[in-house]
Amino acid sequence: MSSNIGGISEPGGFGAPFLNPVLPGFNPDPSVVAANGAYYIVTSTFEYLPGLPVYRSTDFLSWERVGNVGTRAAQLAVGDVPTGLGVWAPTIRFRNGLFYVIVTIPAGRGCVVFTTSDPAGQWSDGVVFPDLNGIDPDLAWDDDGTAYVTFSGLILSGDDTGKHLGIQQVRVDLDTGELLEEPRSLWSGSGSMFPEAPHLYHRGEYWYLVIAEGGTERGHGVSIARGDSPEGPFTPGPANPFLTARSTIRPIQNTGHGDLVEGPDGTLIVLLGVRPGGGTRAFSPLGRETFVTRVSWVDGWPVAEPVHLAPHSGLVEDISFDEPLDAGWMSIRRYPAEVSSLVDGNLVLTADGSTLDDSHPVFVGRRQLAVASQASTVVDASTGTGGLAVRYDEQAHFEIEATGGVDGNHIVARASIPSFRQEWKAELPAGPVTLHLDTALPAGEGFGPAMMTSDYITLWAEAGGESVVLATVDGRSLSAETAASFTGRVLGLYATAGTVAFSSYHFAEAAQ
Repeated sequence: MSSNIGGISEPGGFGAPFLNPVLPGFNPDPSVVAANGAYYIVTSTFEYLPGLPVYRSTDFLSWERVGNVGTRAAQLAVGDVPTGLGVWAPTIRFRNGLFYVIVTIPAGRGCVVFTTSDPAGQWSDGVVFPDLNGIDPDLAWDDDGTAYVTFSGLILSGDDTGKHLGIQQVRVDLDTGELLEEPRSLWSGSGSMFPEAPHLYHRGEYWYLVIAEGGTERGHGVSIARGDSPEGPFTPGPANPFLTARSTIRPIQNTGHGDLVEGPDGTLIVLLGVRPGGGTRAFSPLGRETFVTRVSWVDGWPVAEPVHLAPHSGLVEDISFDEPLDAGWMSIRRYPAEVSSLVDGNLVLTADGSTLDDSHPVFVGRRQLAVASQASTVVDASTGTGGLAVRYDEQAHFEIEATGGVDGNHIVARASIPSFRQEWKAELPAGPVTLHLDTALPAGEGFGPAMMTSDYITLWAEAGGESVVLATVDGRSLSAETAASFTGRVLGLYATAGTVAFSSYHFAEAAQ
């Protein structure tokens, strides 16, 4: 019997709670597979490169980023994709010693399947399915080895662009990218909007079709149907959506886009969610993150536990630049190596005329891992202008930067949101400058306007024994609900003029 979830069986008892989020920060649309004694998760990356991070764990508690699928420009072709497109919703699977990642890259290569025998190593150039018009592809095999791609039928090209055909399925040739038949329509949920993120599993006597519906916002949920064949027909489950946080007070909202796996002590579902903050819990600054919860089976149907919040604590990243950049560094539509170099223990960025308002800034960043945090970098801006930024997209970013000179450092803090920008300026002594970007939850009591936001972002700097706070800015504009860019906050180093050298990067979760 073929199975995409490692042979799900009835759980015999649950162990200790898992950390949630499993993968903090910008890690949406997770897919998971169990193989060779470990678990692997991949997530969406949109316009960021390298694309499709690969995380590995042996116990579902401790996760390590072991690499990325898209490490070469030709694999993804996202160099000119509009913000919001790019690398969408992968599925990772394992069969006969080979790992597969199938993904849609709107405005890039389209639907592509990548393979490798080592998910921490190099992945193939990819096989394109040029005639598959849709998103969120899943890959499954029946008992005789026939490969099925099940996908969400959102048409991305042609006269019908934007039309949604529901959940679709087609038999494919994985070696050539050929569709072996016309796509068929499958069960598309209980009637909520945007049926998407399908995953097909063989468990016992049934084939199960899991989908997301309700949209990736507050109405998000996971629904299920089953049938005797991978092609259906499918009978809906008795309690759809069987996992959702809609209309609840749970601290994790937007739960959906789930993928089942047999975990260390029972069935698990890995899914996306957000952690909204503020007095009305309206803003999620870190965007969509990866969570997990347990699933039991009752009369052949899954019953999911609520997704509990159990966050990591004391998250710290202390990075010097005397070794090659690790797989957690990202750039925008370019690879970090294209915009940076390592020289004498410094990360050196040379400006090319772009700014953070542009689609291809000189920027190298990392995911913000906690809402309350302290980030800093030490920069030599004696021959240029550069700094530390938090970015959602070209229209939504806050930064603090230095321009050096013999008489001192000119410091600018800037807040940019759609149709509005404000700057604050200060002077500090010459020499290396430490730039700080701190985020903090609203403080105080009561239910006034000051408590409505997700967080406040403070931009400050120090040099030559002097320090100056330039601004404290409301952070709600850099949230999933306001920026609406599908990604999350990315903290990064950038240059806009000349050449600047960064000797360190520090990130630490702050007390809440």
